[in-house]
Amino acid sequence: MKSINASEFKVKCLQLIKEVAKTGVSVVITKNGQPVAQLDPIMPRSATLAGAHKGKITVMGDILAPLDEDWEAGH
Repeated sequence: MKSINASEFKVKCLQLIKEVAKTGVSVVITKNGQPVAQLDPIMPRSATLAGAHKGKITVMGDILAPLDEDWEAGH
């Protein structure tokens, strides 16, 4: 995450907006060394909940195969 002073942010605002959109890296805006605001990229959302994790989850092995261990459901 990048940090920038508010007065410098005023000068470079449009450039920083383009940079954040391109790189996806947020920028913290500070005043007197203290963080006061944050410029974040807008992340595209999946149209449906079913596709929200597409490409992020990997299935390891056969998830439908029986377990190797015997177990009882609790009462």
